[in-house]
Amino acid sequence: MVRLETIAADSTRDCGQLGGMVIRETMLHATCVAVQGRGLLILGPSGSGKSALALDLMAVGADLVSDDQTCVQRRGDTLFAHPPDTIAGQIEARGIGILRAENLPQAQLHRVIDLGQDEQMRLPPQRVHEILGIFVPLVLGPYRPQLYAAMRQMMLKGRCA
Repeated sequence: MVRLETIAADSTRDCGQLGGMVIRETMLHATCVAVQGRGLLILGPSGSGKSALALDLMAVGADLVSDDQTCVQRRGDTLFAHPPDTIAGQIEARGIGILRAENLPQAQLHRVIDLGQDEQMRLPPQRVHEILGIFVPLVLGPYRPQLYAAMRQMMLKGRCA
C-alpha cells in the first residue's frame, strides 16, 4: 500500500464531543458524492473535473453530498462528509451555471480520488490518503471519459488487483 501526503486542509477545528469521542472537522476544496451511501471525495485543482465527475456519477445514480467545498468530520475512527449550509443542494456545471440537485445531508467517506495527480501505472498499487489522521483508499486521476464508470464499479464492488 502506498501512502501519499496528508490533504492540506483549508481549516481544521475541534467541534466538541459526541458520546465521549472528540469530533474534529476540516473544510476542503473538494466535491463529494455517495454511491449507494458510500462517500467518494473528489479532489483536484479548479478546472480539473471535480464537478464533471460528480455530474457523471449522479447521472448513473450517485447522490450529491457537496460541490466545491466539503466539510469532513472525524467521529471516532470514521470520516463523514457534509456540505456547508450555504451551498447544499447546488452543483456547478461549467459553462451552464449553478444547478439545483437533491443532496444527502452527509455520507461516510469510503474513498478519495485526486484528479490533480496523474496515475502513471496501468495497474497501480493500492494507495491511501490521510484526512484528519485516518487513512482512506485513494485513486489518482486525471479526469477521463470512462472514469465515472470505473469509480462507480469500484465504489460498489471494490478492487481485486
